[in-house]
Amino acid sequence: MKTKRSERLIDMTYYLLEHPHTLISLSLFSKKYESAKSSISEDLTIVKRTFSERGIGILETIPGASGGVKYIPKMNKQDISQFLDDLIEELNHSKRLLPGGYVYLSDLVGDPKWLRRIGRAIASQYMETEVDSVMTVATKGVPIAQSVAFYLDVPFVIVSRGSKVTEGSTLSINYVSGSSFDRIEKMELSRRSLDMGSKVLIVDDFIKGGGTISGMMSLVEEFNSEVVGATVIAENIFKGKRSVENYTTLLKVDSVDTDDRTINISKGNFSAGLK
Repeated sequence: MKTKRSERLIDMTYYLLEHPHTLISLSLFSKKYESAKSSISEDLTIVKRTFSERGIGILETIPGASGGVKYIPKMNKQDISQFLDDLIEELNHSKRLLPGGYVYLSDLVGDPKWLRRIGRAIASQYMETEVDSVMTVATKGVPIAQSVAFYLDVPFVIVSRGSKVTEGSTLSINYVSGSSFDRIEKMELSRRSLDMGSKVLIVDDFIKGGGTISGMMSLVEEFNSEVVGATVIAENIFKGKRSVENYTTLLKVDSVDTDDRTINISKGNFSAGLK
């Protein structure tokens, strides 16, 4: 059924947003809207310009008989910077201060509005990196990993601290946990969850001593795979030496005063790597 151009543009935009990282041929749109490829090409030029100007993402054009267009949902540097400012404003409240100097984040990772922005911002940092899977540890990191994986269009895997019969055979490691590195804990992953030789992005909600991130890195090595990056939402104050160094963090807790119930949060090293 032939459609009006205005209707075609709306439907085409929706289709692109719902199929990130998917190569879509002009023939598909041409047949769907009963329009000439030249008209579809003109429409896509409008969409591409709008996406770029509004910071919605990048619309790549691949020439040739097997080419087409591909939507990359990448945030630009200015939008990510504004998002981090909004996140700091949301978190800089004494009501979020927890015992031990931790910051309450559960409502953020449970709120679709914030979760989408967090996932898209983190994914934007790795759009030009080959990523096969996003990894996190069970509990609060799961919705973050799911959101990041959606925008990268890759699977996400969940590391657990206890195996279940439904997971089949697992691979487990012992790692040092706790801010004082005084505990030995175990984490494991189903052998079917991650292919050998994968390139893995690790994400989590919080880092203090770095034991959990370090443990996941060791687990990735056991699968003969490679960690291409590790990113957390917030980095807490830590006086000792963390067990992991190569990671990025959206935010950094600069100071906490439990007596005055005050907290000071700033942008983390994630901002330094923005292009």
